[in-house]
Amino acid sequence: MAWKNNYKKDWLASPEFRRVTWIEVEAPLLRRAYDDTYWPVPLRPIRDQLPKKSGTPRFLIVEDGKVISNQFGGSSAWKSTLADLEKVLAR
Repeated sequence: MAWKNNYKKDWLASPEFRRVTWIEVEAPLLRRAYDDTYWPVPLRPIRDQLPKKSGTPRFLIVEDGKVISNQFGGSSAWKSTLADLEKVLAR
């Protein structure tokens, strides 16, 4: 919840947001965050690439169906994700 309160609004207004496809997967209970019920069928191969399927928030960058950045946690994970995204968008 801290990510939503501290970062989401700025992310949605950012120029980077307009350059990516953004998908959120949310479950009502954290312990069920990786259940099939909450992952649409087309996204399950992406979820299945994760070495550890627990914990939220998790920030993924996916390119050509492959997870190229997998960060888990709060503000430091989000900042790492943004740094990874900057590299991808600079190509």
